[in-house]
Amino acid sequence: MKLTRRKFTVLAASSLALAQDSGRKIGYCAVGLGRISGIFMSAVKLSSQARMVALVSGYREKAEKIAEDYGIAAKNIYSYDNFDSIADNPEIDAVYIGLPNSMHSEYTIRAALAGKHVLCEKPMATSAADCQAMIDACRKANKKLMIGYRIQYEPVVHAHALELIRGGQLGAIQTLEGAYGFNISPRGATIKGVNRPEFRVNRALAGGGPMMDVGIYALNTFRYLMGEEPAELTSSTSVIDKDGRFNGIEENLVWTMKFASGAVASCATTYGGSLGPYFRIVGSKGTLQCEPSWNYDGLRMTVRMQGQAPLEITNPERHPAQFVREADHFAECILQNKEPKTPGEEGMKDMKYIAELYRLAGRKA
Repeated sequence: MKLTRRKFTVLAASSLALAQDSGRKIGYCAVGLGRISGIFMSAVKLSSQARMVALVSGYREKAEKIAEDYGIAAKNIYSYDNFDSIADNPEIDAVYIGLPNSMHSEYTIRAALAGKHVLCEKPMATSAADCQAMIDACRKANKKLMIGYRIQYEPVVHAHALELIRGGQLGAIQTLEGAYGFNISPRGATIKGVNRPEFRVNRALAGGGPMMDVGIYALNTFRYLMGEEPAELTSSTSVIDKDGRFNGIEENLVWTMKFASGAVASCATTYGGSLGPYFRIVGSKGTLQCEPSWNYDGLRMTVRMQGQAPLEITNPERHPAQFVREADHFAECILQNKEPKTPGEEGMKDMKYIAELYRLAGRKA
């Protein structure tokens, strides 16, 4: 094999920073202060090329506490009502959008109109039309748009899988399997004594069920690793638990993808029980299995090649390393005027496939 465990361990243990700049740091504004934004902000603290400079929240008291932790000036705390005034703040170079899925499009477009670059969480939006509107707005404003596919920036396990597949060491890829799911709670979070239900079971906010949340990992990872687009799709959904959580969304979704090469992927996602996360890829010369495959840390892969002893590949980096790489990559793109590895077009492709999977499963628009 071209890539050894030692080589990748050294890579993972090395500095998280990408290319260094001459002291200039990109200023990020977090839009929405939920769990995922909290993770991103903690990563920016470790970034070599970025810093947190502003917050957007509907809860001023919560925002003030977070601002104090990050050394953010009170004048740089915004509400959704005065969001557009970020245009007047030169400290803000880019926004990080960690809002419910259905809000991604609106705030990406408004950020672009305010003259800010955008790093938006996945899924990019809840429709391909919204994705295109986001792309168009950023392009018109001459601002960069990146989608938060953190796994594509993971430099050990997924990078090794990419090399084995694209380099031909696994031979002709025959089958791929992937699954991710969990038993979702509808309770959500309590903020200032008020319960905020879990937005992911609200179709208007999430755009769908587990496919929009954790199912997208298998879809995007297999497209990325194969370097091909699915030529044929099949899909089926079901709701087993009639407890009210799944009145508007799927509880389970299983699907297949046949690539142009003939390789066939079978995938599953659920909000009804613990599933994975894992993927397994079978080639004519060997196999690889990654489990856990899409966690924030602890990623592990076993490679079995014909005539060779199994090889274990692990990534020793700890959370939030993947988000540090995201933040640094986008900062580097802004500083050096480069296109992000995962631009808006990548997010729109996934959204088109998801829409087709829902259509094939018989979901009404």
